[in-house]
Amino acid sequence: MQVTRSLFFLTAGILVVLSVLSLLRSFMGTDLRIYLVYSILMAADAACMFVCGLFLNRKIKLLFWFAFILLGLNILLTIFDQFGLVDLLFVLLNMATLASLIIFRRELLPQ
Repeated sequence: MQVTRSLFFLTAGILVVLSVLSLLRSFMGTDLRIYLVYSILMAADAACMFVCGLFLNRKIKLLFWFAFILLGLNILLTIFDQFGLVDLLFVLLNMATLASLIIFRRELLPQ
């Protein structure tokens, strides 16, 4: 179960770094405002990942399913965008987190 929490925190950290980089890129030109939107969305995703990792051990059914849906959306939305090496690594990280979540579901869901 600690592996799952660590993967959520790792993903949140990566998203924070990417969010800051997108935010910095949004100020480099006038036509790059879309990077501001990307930055905000990545920061929101990072916050959700952090909350999932922080409270996952509390055995809250709604939080488990929120984490499950969040990871599924991260995987699907990344696949249907322009796909590169960073996207592949992000999908693999989310798939590993999702697999860990499924493996430890008995410990994470209330009885």
